Amino acid sequence: MTLDQPSDSDINPENNVSTVLVTGGAGFIGSHVVDTLLQNGSHVTVIDDMSTGLRSNLPFDNERLTVLNGTVSDQLHSLQPKFDCVYHLAAAVGVKLVVDEPIRTIETNVLETSAILRFAAVHKTPLLLASTSEVYGKSNALPMQEDGDLVFGSTAKSRWSYGCSKALDEHLAMAWHRREGLPVRIPRLFNTIGPRQRGGWGMVVPRFVEAALCSKPIVVYGEGSQTRCFCDVCDTVPMLIALMNTEKSVGVAVNVGSDVPITILQLAELVKTTLNSNSEIMFKTMFDVYGEGFEDLQDRQPDLTRLESMIGKKTRVSLEHTITSIAASLSIGTNRE
Repeated sequence: MTLDQPSDSDINPENNVSTVLVTGGAGFIGSHVVDTLLQNGSHVTVIDDMSTGLRSNLPFDNERLTVLNGTVSDQLHSLQPKFDCVYHLAAAVGVKLVVDEPIRTIETNVLETSAILRFAAVHKTPLLLASTSEVYGKSNALPMQEDGDLVFGSTAKSRWSYGCSKALDEHLAMAWHRREGLPVRIPRLFNTIGPRQRGGWGMVVPRFVEAALCSKPIVVYGEGSQTRCFCDVCDTVPMLIALMNTEKSVGVAVNVGSDVPITILQLAELVKTTLNSNSEIMFKTMFDVYGEGFEDLQDRQPDLTRLESMIGKKTRVSLEHTITSIAASLSIGTNRE
């Protein structure tokens, strides 16, 4: 399958953005955002403490790239006062990290977001805050609509700390927008996948792909009946940049991703077939992996009506193509494309 590169209208339809700050720019999605912005001619400053990001994800040989190693709150003092826009992608990632390190999850999401929102407000800089489908919690209202209720579990279960903290990020961003006029955009990402994503944090697709390549068992958690909608990062990034460049997205949450569901068991079978793997499919209970009392979301599917009304974007990359791309990146031993 051959894909066209994003056109200038995909990347930068309205503004000639030249100086951009990307927090979490060494991470999976962040590094793809950085690549696209650099391709468009922007000067990009990245802040990343490399806790889950990788230096190898960034093109250090590009003279228009500046990388600051540290947390957002630690590095803000060293920044120039004015950027054309900010992509705030720094956050705790992955179910395993959330369950194992809830304090880190909450403080990273809330405190670092608070710091960058204040910075952006002071300098009146447009900011895109990457949120997540996890904010819908245990809601079973499908497809999930941006104005629908958020339903979380007990505070005794750290599983919900990520979704709660990202929901608080959204509340804080909206407060800055309403009180100070800060132009914020809040995309809620649904299961973005692609090269540079790592399975060690609980990300299901790279975990399945790596197992299939090594002829190891593909381990499905639970019965595999839970459904997800996966979107290639090559589709997600142009959507994020298009949302940054339209006034329609200011001050609202917008679902971003694919709306085509697949069960996790079907995903395991698709990975095995696509990669012509002889791996067997095995099952583990959620409790075996994440501990007693863990709660998972059975179904997660976005309503994309608002997204399409703003930017008209639809996904182009098939799940099979993404699986092949991830496999290729793992086979050559690097996350850098």
